[in-house]
Amino acid sequence: MKSYEVNFDGLVGPTHNYGGLSYGNVASQSNSQQSSSPKEAALQGLAKMKALMEMGFQQGVLAPQERPDVAALRRLGFSGTDAQVIERAAKEAMPLLVASCSASSMWVANAATVSPSADTADGRVHFTAANLNCKYHRSIEHPTTSRVLGAMFANQQHFAHHAALPAVAQFGDEGAANHTRFCREYGEAGVEFFVFGRSAFDNRYPAPQKYPARQTLEASQAVARLHGLRDEGVVYAQQNPGVIDQGVFHNDVIAVGNGEALFYHEDAFLDTEQMLAELQGKLARVGGNFQSICVPRSAVTVDDAVRSYLFNSQLLSRPDGSMLLIVPQECQANERVWNYLQGLTSSGGLIREVKVFDLKQSMQNGGGPACLRLRVALNETELAAVNPGVIMTAPLYGSLTAWVEKHYRDRLSETDLADPQLLLECRTALDELTQILKLGAVYPFQIN
Repeated sequence: MKSYEVNFDGLVGPTHNYGGLSYGNVASQSNSQQSSSPKEAALQGLAKMKALMEMGFQQGVLAPQERPDVAALRRLGFSGTDAQVIERAAKEAMPLLVASCSASSMWVANAATVSPSADTADGRVHFTAANLNCKYHRSIEHPTTSRVLGAMFANQQHFAHHAALPAVAQFGDEGAANHTRFCREYGEAGVEFFVFGRSAFDNRYPAPQKYPARQTLEASQAVARLHGLRDEGVVYAQQNPGVIDQGVFHNDVIAVGNGEALFYHEDAFLDTEQMLAELQGKLARVGGNFQSICVPRSAVTVDDAVRSYLFNSQLLSRPDGSMLLIVPQECQANERVWNYLQGLTSSGGLIREVKVFDLKQSMQNGGGPACLRLRVALNETELAAVNPGVIMTAPLYGSLTAWVEKHYRDRLSETDLADPQLLLECRTALDELTQILKLGAVYPFQIN
């Protein structure tokens, strides 16, 4: 039976703005309070989805969330009509309104951790929504994320869904941004690679000193248990706390893996040699041949990696066995990074081609190609059980671009977030979107 890695990209929401909400994310903070273009952001993301579909890759779409999140503001003591809640929050606590308007759910690498059926004890694909409790504006996402994923992967014979872990610091979980799977073929048993920034209970693991480590070892272990993963099919590794303090807030900002290959920066991990040996040994047990590509700091610094998002790229397998790297335009603009990539692709190694995409609107808020996609490995039967409304096709691309053109604003500034009309625009758009994607009622305003 054939199997595929399907990339489900996050559709950028109508309230895409530069709130500077993500402490530790250099791009997010440095572009704080600039005007954004929600329409341009959504169209840039859709263009990437269409391009990958046309290259022959399986591509899906994951819907954005309702924003501003009026219910979250009500829980914080703002009352009255929806319009009054927004107006009062704007007057009394503008940072809370900005947080409630964040379109950060576009970065669906943080939506959940996914384990394919070949790895799990019950032979189903398992999803655990990420609690994202390190940042308030993201911690409010997981209830809607769970409903959207449930509507996309609804067949209980093939798919199992788990609620987010307890929303406390000890179980900080950032989803697939800190999770990679290695395998010979997507439908075969593989090795799941969990990267953590700190341990909540074991002080043997060093922690960063400047920026928070968002993923805990304990959260990764809990997800592995929930998914029924075998010990011999799991590897845990600690991210280098020194690079977290340089703005590497997730592992997918300093490393990316696919198939049997890990592409990583020299300074990405602690105990790198031990980790590589464990990955090689465990993948060999299931017939795989692990390969690693280390980018030396002498060629690309950590600062280069953070500014260009070299590693927040998509590493894709092609039919001839080679790999394609999807990178943001910022990689081409960085001389050291681009020189490295030219040498890499001309060396005759595993990565043979680099394709560049303009994702400036997402990049300015701290998310590149890898942030925008959730990878789900599916066999033919499982793919047929996915809600067909969320699988990208040429007609769906046309419908979604027309939907964006109809509903999205060209420009959005922080002061625009105080306009109650923005909520009405968002709800109207999302109500129509659920019909396009055949999701049913997944948003609070549709349910309550």
